[in-house]
Amino acid sequence: MEAIATAPTAQSAPSPPAPAPDPGSASVHAATAEVAVVGIGYAGLPLAVAAAAAGHRTRGLDRNDFLVAQVNMGRPPVDTVTLAELAAVSDRLDATTDPAFLEECSVVALCVPTPVSPQGVPDLGPLISAVRTVRSHLVPGQLVIIESTTYPGTTEGVVREVLEESGLVAGRDFNLAFSPERVDPGNTRFGFHNTPKVVGGLTPACRDRAAAFYGALTEQVHLTRSPREAEAAKILENTFRQVNLALVNEFAQICHRLGVDVWDTIEAASTKPFGFTAFRPGTGVGGHCIPVDPLYLIHRATQAGVPFRLAEQAQRINDSMPVWVAARARELLERDGVPVRGARVLLLGVTYKPDVADVRHSPAGPLAAELRGAGADVAFHDPYVDAFSVQGQPLTPTRDLRAAIEAADLTVVVQRHRVYRNGLLARSRRLLEPCGPAPIEEHQA
Repeated sequence: MEAIATAPTAQSAPSPPAPAPDPGSASVHAATAEVAVVGIGYAGLPLAVAAAAAGHRTRGLDRNDFLVAQVNMGRPPVDTVTLAELAAVSDRLDATTDPAFLEECSVVALCVPTPVSPQGVPDLGPLISAVRTVRSHLVPGQLVIIESTTYPGTTEGVVREVLEESGLVAGRDFNLAFSPERVDPGNTRFGFHNTPKVVGGLTPACRDRAAAFYGALTEQVHLTRSPREAEAAKILENTFRQVNLALVNEFAQICHRLGVDVWDTIEAASTKPFGFTAFRPGTGVGGHCIPVDPLYLIHRATQAGVPFRLAEQAQRINDSMPVWVAARARELLERDGVPVRGARVLLLGVTYKPDVADVRHSPAGPLAAELRGAGADVAFHDPYVDAFSVQGQPLTPTRDLRAAIEAADLTVVVQRHRVYRNGLLARSRRLLEPCGPAPIEEHQA
């Protein structure tokens, strides 16, 4: 489908509601309409802030009392929204745990988590629970948008079925659309306003109304044929990253065995101005998206009788990286005559990516578990994390980074936060950097 560039102009901004609103028309949504965002975490709060910044009276709904209290006090509970951004919309945004207000809203967007079980099976429980809450307060003329990542067919299937238990019919009495969240914590270049929104609607009218809503919040909206393509697009984006990270992670292991500098090799390959995208190896993959989203498509493809073998193998390779890094740590210690049992190992950066406070699915967890299982005494340092537990047992935190590096038998850089780029790593007795070599100036410190 054609991508349509939209800006908050009179043409793309929705007009005031008619006396008898037609849910198939974008004119239902007024510029001052009430907007509800169900789930005000990493993805929901940026949407709520964007809606409020566009002039909409916006309210977040969440079961988590802490998240609600923090938003109402003007304190961002997640690092995908800044203090200044939240303060700028304080007069148009608040949060609550009471869903009764949903009946007053023209737009209801669901941004709740879609996790997987320990067996890797998609868990739609949180989403369906949120949809049931919306169903209980659904009124004619509303636009309901799903932003939670899920497998193709969810919006047209179980979501539609649950909402229509209200007696209202999707596409006739209310609009239904899917628009995947595209939040990248720590990304200072691309935020909500300049990251294109993909929109698929149950009907063309549903799609157009959702596009009109997002068109006032973002610079570009891309329309898909149906919600299925929008759902699949989000999973494809993260499967692409999963597969390419698996490629470079396995390539790093081969380079290590062959005595090839993987970083010099990637730098050389990156000089090609076409046909190559640089991915870099690390301790593993983390966050909510890459370790989880491909499993939704793997599950759905298997149900359809078409196994997604490449994604399955990529998942296994990336899941195995903490084990490989732990084996390299043992090799380094034993090579220098330091028994692994009782060795003091320091993990630097236990978040899933540099310079964010998000520890969801962090590879530091399975890495620490492997090292502890071998008998090592594992501690951690992270300027963004006060406490970090592995298998229910807390790791020892350290605040004195210089002293901890000097005392450790081995320092493992799990995430290269900016604070680790000041020359301190040169003080380490033994240094393992699966996330990349230190800049030259650090080795000269």
